[in-house]
Amino acid sequence: MTEYIHDLPAWPKFEWDQRGLATQLAAVRHRQGRLIGRMQALGFLLREEAVLQTLTEDVVKSSEIEGEILDKDQVRSSIARRLGMQAAALPSADRDVEGVVEMTLDATQKFKEKLTRDRLFDWHASLFPTGRSGMRKIIVGAWRDEKSGPMQVVSDRHGRERVHYEAPGAGRLDAEMQEFLDWFNGADDSDPVLKAALAHLWFVTIHPFEDGNGRIARAIADMSLSRSEQSTQRFYSMSAQIRLERKAYYDILESTQKGGLDITPWMEWFLGCLDRAFDGAEKTLAVVFKKADFWKKHSSASLNERQRDIVNRLLDGFDGKLTSSKWAAIEKCSPDTALRDIADLIERRLLKKDESGGRSTSYSLIEETSPRP
Repeated sequence: MTEYIHDLPAWPKFEWDQRGLATQLAAVRHRQGRLIGRMQALGFLLREEAVLQTLTEDVVKSSEIEGEILDKDQVRSSIARRLGMQAAALPSADRDVEGVVEMTLDATQKFKEKLTRDRLFDWHASLFPTGRSGMRKIIVGAWRDEKSGPMQVVSDRHGRERVHYEAPGAGRLDAEMQEFLDWFNGADDSDPVLKAALAHLWFVTIHPFEDGNGRIARAIADMSLSRSEQSTQRFYSMSAQIRLERKAYYDILESTQKGGLDITPWMEWFLGCLDRAFDGAEKTLAVVFKKADFWKKHSSASLNERQRDIVNRLLDGFDGKLTSSKWAAIEKCSPDTALRDIADLIERRLLKKDESGGRSTSYSLIEETSPRP
């Protein structure tokens, strides 16, 4: 029988090589500070757009890690509305989207507040508003119980199941979670970034809920990272980077949960992933600058709301090719209206017709902005 980290007599007395991590931690903290300082120096509207882009990416990618695909426009709309930002022409959000957004914002906007059992129950209930995970009814807003059997992380490859991890029994959860919450809310000498890494691992190892543990673990880590910066504004997405490194993420989790209480390799991986997440922030900033430069150049253009919405979608990275039928569907207008809007933008030299024509006619943005220094 496989022994897991939570079976060890000294659990949960984690250890790591503090001296060995010192250089890597210092480099990450330096980059973190520079990024935050650079973002804070932006004008209000640019900073607001960067936050909206980052939070949207964070919510979408955290769900993708678990195989759930959310509508990006709905996520953006929900975040913008909750933060009092402009979100013209974006769709209303479904309940499942609203729930994930609500949890994410509660973690990052209210990072100074204590993490309690009831707060975790509220987060879990917001993730599963129908009381179901897919077709399966689950316990919502409470710890899992013994009725569902052992909580296992299993991969199924054509009937050949492999158990990657088995969590502590349900009878241990009250005591396990109380110890975790006392540690998380307590004062200690740990760097908040290292605390984010440990909180993520510790929570997902306890696995207290029937489903949603990964997303909640990442929200807890984001909460700790917000504490490390003392800021509600998010300019990088750890979840987006984890999504890019999904296999490595699951591999390091599995090896750590089947190893000893020295979790130095996990801490090293977490810090490295965070460092790479800062690179993603540079891409977000490039998109924000591109939009700002574009609208500055075309500030005198009197576009209607439909045209502005589509142009912003193109600047954000439109999914697939823009056609007149897609325009009509997105803006809920007639095909003739869509064609008139497109023709007007082509005449204004904002849109161009792509080379492939006929029934597959598509359009792209004409981007002539100068690169920033």
